[in-house]
Amino acid sequence: RAAIVFGNERVGLPNDIVERCNVLINIPANPDYSSLNLSQAAQVLAYECRLAAAGDTVEERGVGFHGDAASLAQIDGMYAHLEEALVAIGFLNANNPKKLMPRLKRLFARTGLETEEVNILRGIAREILQHAPKK
Repeated sequence: RAAIVFGNERVGLPNDIVERCNVLINIPANPDYSSLNLSQAAQVLAYECRLAAAGDTVEERGVGFHGDAASLAQIDGMYAHLEEALVAIGFLNANNPKKLMPRLKRLFARTGLETEEVNILRGIAREILQHAPKK
């Protein structure tokens, strides 16, 4: 499932909601008055969605092999697995692992992960957990 979420006109989206988003959109506006109200932002995005649905856009794909796009459930499972592994080796603070994870999620969100890539990353996490010191 997909959703388009909008924040409050005055303060935007809360950080916990932003961290759950896979893609963040910025609508360029006049620098002298860079804020759009909610109805304006919704109208711009509805227009862009209509263009995309009509096939008036070109899909951006990197050079190389292209497999099936990973599902959100697969990606969320990978994040949990990766977080567990990174805590196990002390890379993430066990008391506050959420501090770095949003940055890693943004990094991976820009890549358009495929199922095979998620499986590779989960394999790395599994190996880390198998070789990490037992606590």
